[in-house]
Amino acid sequence: MSAKVKWDSDVRFQGTTGSGFDVMIDGELKQGPRPMELMLLGLGGCTSYDVVGILKKTRQDVVDCVAEIDAKRADEVPAVFTDIHIKFVVSGRNLKENHVARAVKLSADEYCSASLMLERGGVKITHSYEIVEVE
Repeated sequence: MSAKVKWDSDVRFQGTTGSGFDVMIDGELKQGPRPMELMLLGLGGCTSYDVVGILKKTRQDVVDCVAEIDAKRADEVPAVFTDIHIKFVVSGRNLKENHVARAVKLSADEYCSASLMLERGGVKITHSYEIVEVE
């Protein structure tokens, strides 16, 4: 895995992933996400990928999954994340609550590399879920 970040101007940088995708990273100009926002997006993407994959393997009829992430940061520099809460809103047909709960727990405890890395660094991560029935 690799990435490259190149200074663009002022507090803006152009990031390129090893797989060839570009993203503008911005510190203040509101022309792209801030670095810590990208970390939250990475966490959300990682754990959502797990939850949906686990639910599909158990033949749950998942239609949508949204990870709503709220984070608190330390008041002092470095302003690292101290607490993160991830709420999954999982929509589908006849979803079994025990399957959703198990998928969230497996992602948190065993599969999501981003979540496990942050926890091992001292970040308290909590999870919750809501199931939305669709027709």
